[in-house]
Amino acid sequence: MTISFFVSCKNNSGQLNADESAVVKDSVTRMTANIAKDISAKGPVAWLGYFENDPGFFMANDGQLALKDYPSAVSFVKNTVIKVMPKISLQWKNGKVDPLSPSLAAIGADFHEDIVMSDGKTLSVDGYFTGTAHFDGKSWKLRNLHWSSKPAAK
Repeated sequence: MTISFFVSCKNNSGQLNADESAVVKDSVTRMTANIAKDISAKGPVAWLGYFENDPGFFMANDGQLALKDYPSAVSFVKNTVIKVMPKISLQWKNGKVDPLSPSLAAIGADFHEDIVMSDGKTLSVDGYFTGTAHFDGKSWKLRNLHWSSKPAAK
């Protein structure tokens, strides 16, 4: 599977030169590729390695706050998600990375997930993902994210 990210060239912050911007784009693009690979291989528990363990972390889903902070994310993933949907195959398409500073980037991409539910049935979901990636000094993490799902085809 090839993951293609078309990287945004626009950067109005004035804080990054072209080389710095390229470094941020490349490293955030690698993070998103690793997310898809790890989620697909290890299941939803792999998300916890990409969520920023910071009081500012949050996640929204279809316009509603789903996870208010990192501790709620850990609890929800470990106590609910892995039991309800033990396997997820995640694919990104048409990704964008907009470097905001050397340690922040806005990201967005179309996504497709094939979610294997605990009863063995597979649910396919398509939509759009947005988030803010933050470099914590060691690696890039998702500081916040939002999933918007397309209505299921009839």
